[in-house]
Amino acid sequence: MEKEIAPSRPNYFGEIGCWAERTQVHEAASLGQAQRLQQLIQSGAAINTMTMDCITPLHEACIQGQAQCARLLLEAGAQVDVRTVHGSTALCNACAAGSPECAKLLLEYGATANPTLTALTATPCTRPASEACSPAGSVDCVRLMIAGGAELETYDIYFGTPLHAACTKQHVECARVLLNAGANVNAARFHETALHIAAKEGNEDLIEALVAFGGNVYARDNRSRRPVDYTRPGSACATCLQFYQSTPLSLQELSRVTCRRSRGMRAEDSVCKLNLSPRTISYLSYH
Repeated sequence: MEKEIAPSRPNYFGEIGCWAERTQVHEAASLGQAQRLQQLIQSGAAINTMTMDCITPLHEACIQGQAQCARLLLEAGAQVDVRTVHGSTALCNACAAGSPECAKLLLEYGATANPTLTALTATPCTRPASEACSPAGSVDCVRLMIAGGAELETYDIYFGTPLHAACTKQHVECARVLLNAGANVNAARFHETALHIAAKEGNEDLIEALVAFGGNVYARDNRSRRPVDYTRPGSACATCLQFYQSTPLSLQELSRVTCRRSRGMRAEDSVCKLNLSPRTISYLSYH
């Protein structure tokens, strides 16, 4: 049974209309039953109804990657930035599900790429950019979030920055996309950098990528440990980090890192606009 909310009552989620247990609209959206959902909408079913966890049918559609159902709901007036009790928006769900179709659709309907802390959220909510690097996340979702203006230094209490999240989940390509877009390679979460995480995960490809973008192999965390201290002696990751500790970067690598530091994290974009020869631009480019 649904309970109507009085218009005068304060509502942190906007005028959602009512709350209830999971409805037929939730079920149809979750299962991708587009025809049934359309019939429910046409019959006047409430599309912004929330469960007790503040989950709307749009959340359900996006967490399952049901783009057609998400479109039907948005066209019918579904509120795009409603937050669950955990602070997640539908865009967070779409990115967590690794659904670029849903993410693109939500951004087209005005979804916020950088949702803020709300009065009902006790801890910083999970950000779409970080969710895009989750186990089911995708490079396409990361690119969409960057194009949508996602803040790459946004700090999540659980994962840290999106780059931290990518390294925790060992998404090498996601990490590269974030770094190319300007993510700070030495950003720290409790003094722990992405390079510490890559070393803990034993991922040599991540270590190589992070060092190429200026990752500090000497950085110490809150236990005064360097990344190499988290590797197994004799392992490929230990050998890799020991090599970088004892061997200077090449002239090309030093030039890239220096350019990045002097012209900002999005140095590559600005260098391409300078009056330099194509060969010089290619020399400074990470691509």
